[in-house]
Amino acid sequence: MSRWLQTLEISPRLVGMLVALAVIWTGFHVASGGAFLTPRNLWNLSVQTASIAVMACGMVLIIVTRNIDLSVGSMLGFIGMIIGVVQAQYLPAIWGLEHPATWVVAVGVAIAAGAALGAFQGSIIAYLGVPSFIVTLGGLLIWRGMAWWVTQGQTIAPMDSRFRPIGGGIDGAIGANLSWLLGIGACAIILALAFLTRKRREAFGFHLRPLWAEALVAAMLCGVVLGAVLVANSYPLPAGVARRIVEAGGGTWPQGGIFIAHGLAIPVLIAIAVGVSVTVLATRMRFGRYVFAIGGNPEAAELSGVNTRRTLMLVYALMGALVGIAACISTARLNAATNAAGTLDELYVIAAAVIGGTSLAGGVGTILGAMLGALIMQSLQSGMVLLGVDTPLQNIVVGLVLVVAVWLDTIYNKRVK
Repeated sequence: MSRWLQTLEISPRLVGMLVALAVIWTGFHVASGGAFLTPRNLWNLSVQTASIAVMACGMVLIIVTRNIDLSVGSMLGFIGMIIGVVQAQYLPAIWGLEHPATWVVAVGVAIAAGAALGAFQGSIIAYLGVPSFIVTLGGLLIWRGMAWWVTQGQTIAPMDSRFRPIGGGIDGAIGANLSWLLGIGACAIILALAFLTRKRREAFGFHLRPLWAEALVAAMLCGVVLGAVLVANSYPLPAGVARRIVEAGGGTWPQGGIFIAHGLAIPVLIAIAVGVSVTVLATRMRFGRYVFAIGGNPEAAELSGVNTRRTLMLVYALMGALVGIAACISTARLNAATNAAGTLDELYVIAAAVIGGTSLAGGVGTILGAMLGALIMQSLQSGMVLLGVDTPLQNIVVGLVLVVAVWLDTIYNKRVK
């Protein structure tokens, strides 16, 4: 098995996470009497994972630099309240309710506010030398208090109708046809990248995988993409909604009804776009090389000419911007801004990064692993909710999983060394 994985150039960590995910899904499916592995539950699971996965992408880079951010959950709640106030109070006073530009401004404000808060914390850590644990622990308390202060604890609802699709739901999916189109396009990109990567390796004289291995890896990736599209398209819209769509288009509702698929959810597509973008940033751009150099050896990176302070501040600014995107997803999904939004999200985000193979010692981590870690964490929570497990017990399980993940990471690092 080890030689086979080495030939395919697949990380054992990745295989381990996929096996763990399969065991979790199978266990919950059996325990719930066949309710877990259904198109409806898997579609909802993907939507619930989106905001955690987005934040986990930024947390990877922070942990890689040997730092931590404990404030992401509270920051999400604070930014969510800002989104609600902007949509419900400020913008309607300027151009009225349901303006076409409202959702654009709200998203822009969320990302800008998140980046500003992240840069503020990053500046204290990088330039004043205060440990990240202390700064972000203070941020956890400050931003949660600010979330309450914005509206004195009041919930703001509903959100703009053009903003709500960002969170998923009935209006937050792209339909069957566009989903298949995106899936086929993604497969075409996978095949093109595999071909171009092989050509580049050959040109530079690097080791090449056997052709059968190239074909098998590409086929597996395409299978995952098309399988996800198939599951999304197997989840139908409610009959009442489907009927309104048919009648709005001038059609007649048939006696036995009609099947109209949800398709891929918009927040899932946002999370995938963020994952791809941060992966490119971390692996293909100078900034990413600086981040991993700082995590590997901060002193050597600084002596090599890397502006470590500026880079660290930018990493926290990026984390804040991603929290802003996650706040948009969370607020739109709830169709309300509450000061309790994001509670304990920092636990799930850190756990997702660590489970995904990001070493707390710094210098090691992958975006794909963190996103799979987010899916594992959300699968545990979703499965326990499906089984009616009490919230305190859910927190106990999540805490145990985090401790075991760090322990396994320690064992793995010792074996590698």
